[in-house]
Amino acid sequence: MLSRRSLLAAPFLQSPKRPNIVFVLVDDLRWDELGCSGHPFAQTPNIDRLAREGAMFQNAFAVTPLCSPSRATFLTGLYPQTNQITDNVDRSPISHRLTTWPRLLHDSGYETAFIGKWHMGVDDSPRPGFNHWISFPGQGESIDPLLNENGKSARVKGYITDILTERATTIIRTPRKTPFCLYLSHKAIHPTITQNADGSVTGFGTSDEFIVADRHKTLYAGKQIPRRGNYKAIPKNKPALEQKLEGIEPLGPKTATDDATILNRMRMTKAIDESVGQMLEALSQTNQLDNTIFVFTSDHGYFYGEHCLNPERRLAYEETIRIPLIIRYPGTAKPNSKPTQMVASLDLAPTMLDLAGVPSSQRFQGQSLAPILKGQKPKWRDSLMFEYFSDRVFPRIRNMGYRAIRTERYKYINYRDLKGADELYDLKTDPFELNNIIAVSPELPRLKARLSELEKTTAESPQRSTSPRTPAP
Repeated sequence: MLSRRSLLAAPFLQSPKRPNIVFVLVDDLRWDELGCSGHPFAQTPNIDRLAREGAMFQNAFAVTPLCSPSRATFLTGLYPQTNQITDNVDRSPISHRLTTWPRLLHDSGYETAFIGKWHMGVDDSPRPGFNHWISFPGQGESIDPLLNENGKSARVKGYITDILTERATTIIRTPRKTPFCLYLSHKAIHPTITQNADGSVTGFGTSDEFIVADRHKTLYAGKQIPRRGNYKAIPKNKPALEQKLEGIEPLGPKTATDDATILNRMRMTKAIDESVGQMLEALSQTNQLDNTIFVFTSDHGYFYGEHCLNPERRLAYEETIRIPLIIRYPGTAKPNSKPTQMVASLDLAPTMLDLAGVPSSQRFQGQSLAPILKGQKPKWRDSLMFEYFSDRVFPRIRNMGYRAIRTERYKYINYRDLKGADELYDLKTDPFELNNIIAVSPELPRLKARLSELEKTTAESPQRSTSPRTPAP
């Protein structure tokens, strides 16, 4: 391991024509809990800097609001039904065969590193296409975690966010003759829980599970949490949420996320912001900052008591499908720009390859954001499909698999496992999704037809290859 002093003094010889990439994926971070997104007291100056010096997308979405499928979508540019990572159970063998965009960059000469939460299965062994691999089994641990570093496992003392950040800055500061791609996938701000092989968990949704760095334990003390208009709104005309389930408390004020949980999540986010600052400093000190694409995003959102929900973030409401997405890339992304197009987790894979100038025979279900970043006005989607396949984690939402469509104005949710439970909302007049107009809206036939078109297009996409050259059987 090179010393900090020698790393700072070392020359950096990579070609300026091929940008570096730092891709930061946070776990469960909502789109609206950053200073740059308008939160009244969130202390996120480094993330705010990314937004000020780059593009902050105003309408970014995860096409599946669930950890494993969303992570696979970010890496492959494919819907879960296509990449086959459809839930949080142990899908380790499939995840070893995925064609990811870092793998394609690796094949084109990039030095690649994956650091953090893989979570497509509990297997923490290195995946193809990464020169450097630092991960942990399943959900990982917040304190003194077990890390697999390039195939060797050992416990490391410290707080997980700080440990991953130290590894990331070391990668950034290491001299090399090639461009690099660093994919940092934080455990935070996910709670520390026990996950079983079938995807079920032991305990979830209390403030004690969100473990905070000692230095942040009193941060935000006494602050009043901002609430949306659907906070503690008892579901009405939402058959899926109004089910009476044996042993499960009906949704009501008592089931909503409490303030202590939200504040601990925000304290964990503060460590993420410090991590961003340390990476920006490392890039600056090594004269790589302006030749680096810096992406900051999240795998999906989280409920803060909207519709009286807490940890059941798999549903297709705005609070869980909307995500932050910020891209800083001088000369391409206009500073302090706020694109309004409807963009998705599907779009990052083709975007990264496009900006890196790496051609690929791989076809994607997303679109490159490069034209939008450059201020152009490309022909763009007017609707987006979301999908969720039922799993066993939360009894309240078992057997609630769905596909949904969102346009600029409307959202239609088609529950595949529950008859008569579909929902339709006019987001212009009802942004908090309180009034299900499925029975009276003339938009239903059009939305059903468009959703069917999107499903057909996705199902027909030939995207089950282990590499651009070797189709899987």
